[in-house]
Amino acid sequence: MRIASLLLLLALPIPGFLQADDAAVAETLRALGGEVTLTEGTATKVVFRDCSKLGDAEFRGIGQLRGLKVLTLYGQCHGLTDATLPHLAPLTALEELSTDGIRVSDAGLKALTALVSLKSAAFFHTSFGMPGFDGTGFGALRALPKLERLTVAGISMGDAGFAALAEIEQLRDFSTWHTYQTAEGNRSIARLKNLRSLRLGQRLPRHVDGAPAPPSLTDASLRDFLGLSDLETLTLMEGRFTPEALAALKALPHLKKLNLQVAPLTPEQLDRVKAALPGVAVEWKPLTDEEAKKLELYLKQ
Repeated sequence: MRIASLLLLLALPIPGFLQADDAAVAETLRALGGEVTLTEGTATKVVFRDCSKLGDAEFRGIGQLRGLKVLTLYGQCHGLTDATLPHLAPLTALEELSTDGIRVSDAGLKALTALVSLKSAAFFHTSFGMPGFDGTGFGALRALPKLERLTVAGISMGDAGFAALAEIEQLRDFSTWHTYQTAEGNRSIARLKNLRSLRLGQRLPRHVDGAPAPPSLTDASLRDFLGLSDLETLTLMEGRFTPEALAALKALPHLKKLNLQVAPLTPEQLDRVKAALPGVAVEWKPLTDEEAKKLELYLKQ
């Protein structure tokens, strides 16, 4: 009789997120503004455009969704910290993770190594301005065997962080912009010899302490990437480039597409670039007035 009573008690729903019931967790997450996809009763995708209300209980609940494949946590996800990030460790089926504004230390990022099926990860505004954070913790992601796509953007990390990222040799697709990298950071990125796609944007013009920084994306910096022999797609954002410097990209034997965004060129210069890269699809459009003003701010020293 005692055993039967115990089994009945275990079958009863427990308040909060203490029950591993995808439908129940989904209902709670939807009430907080989340979009949850259920496939035959299993939650496979969770998307938050504003996760500012999520805290310990909610991340514990998300961590119970063992079949989750895609997790997007955008909109000031300050509740994801060193204390709560380990709650996601049970998500061993997760393939895509995108975050905005999480507040973790470099050591805390190691918790992500539990996500052994992860193929794609994006980190926006991670720990921006947080004392002691320099991005070196991203190097722990080298332990994820399936990780091939990574984005780090809008982060107050410098060259030490990019040196750590260069250890993730399995990357095929890397994107970065609006960080504190310098030319040295570019040289670290160039060590990712297996890249097929690279998206590079300009550094932030000033550090948190107000110290100015020279542009990281220039004619000279393009030479750092000429050794990426497998590169097929290159996107350059927020830089001034001469046709001669862009023509040097012909040294990339497998380059198929060059996308120039917020990069001032004249039609005549564009024609020269296309002539120098006959086997490459060159995409470019004139800057709007707003883009031109923004570019001036980003290139100002």
